[in-house]
Amino acid sequence: MGDPEIATRINQYETAFRMQTSVPELMDISQESKATLEAYGAQPGQASFANNCLLARRLIERGVRMVQLYDADWDHHHDLVSLLPRKCKDVDQATAALVQDLKQRGLLDETLIIWGGEFGRTPMLQTGGGSQPGRDHHKDAFTMLLAGGGVKKGITHGRTDEFGYNIVEKPVHVHDLNATMLHLLGLDHERLTYRYQGRAFRLTDVHGKVVDEIVA
Repeated sequence: MGDPEIATRINQYETAFRMQTSVPELMDISQESKATLEAYGAQPGQASFANNCLLARRLIERGVRMVQLYDADWDHHHDLVSLLPRKCKDVDQATAALVQDLKQRGLLDETLIIWGGEFGRTPMLQTGGGSQPGRDHHKDAFTMLLAGGGVKKGITHGRTDEFGYNIVEKPVHVHDLNATMLHLLGLDHERLTYRYQGRAFRLTDVHGKVVDEIVA
């Protein structure tokens, strides 16, 4: 009958089928070169952040628009001396390899990488709950890393005091970060506004300014 809703449903099913049939090849990182696997620290058949970073690159080069990697076991309230260096080694190598790999393949300029956590950690030690001290949650100062996608290269924006406790220069609120991310994706956060019960709502609430200093 040429019903557009039926045509849309058929197209959705065909898209889902193509996605399902492409997964086995996509997930097979054993196809990658030995040098690439070593750069990431990835091992085929194992679950790791390194493998996920390599899979992220494979998804990006196939046109996937949004890729999220989640890494756990950062909540070091105890045994910080042994747990943190081990975790940083796992994450730092794979993250650096992902940035370099995307750059070599000409994908970094059009890919915005956002690296961060839910909050920072206190600069002082936290005792109790384990054999060795750890660090507690800290909401007043923490670091985000942005790369590619229109971000200036090799800069640090903002500064804390010497203890990493409070921000003393160029603070960036989470709403500012979201506004900047949207700007880098070609979206004006102020235009993403809708009114509900007499109030203006948007992704950045009623706040947020683009941090022009980090935009290339």
